[in-house]
Amino acid sequence: MNLTNQGISVSPQTVRSGELVRLNYNGLLAQSGADQVYLHTGYGDSWQYVSDLAMQRTADGWQKVFPVEHPGSLCFCFKDSANNWDNNNGQNWNIPIEGSQFTR
Repeated sequence: MNLTNQGISVSPQTVRSGELVRLNYNGLLAQSGADQVYLHTGYGDSWQYVSDLAMQRTADGWQKVFPVEHPGSLCFCFKDSANNWDNNNGQNWNIPIEGSQFTR
């Protein structure tokens, strides 16, 4: 999935439960000079299994590779170490997880 106009790219294009996903971020927080960016993730509309994952700085912004551990949809947004958020204007981002009974 490519959201490059928002500074985000996700690979592979089709996200499946049990597989690794790579998320690259060069959005608002990265452009503002954040010293650390965290990927805030959850699953499904109710944001179950929430976690904050420290991202690694790269030449192109920030990156995190992590396993997709639950079915449904992968919800995510970003925050920095000063607790500033990039959450798509309060809408967050949601990616359907293929093979799930429920996708958003």
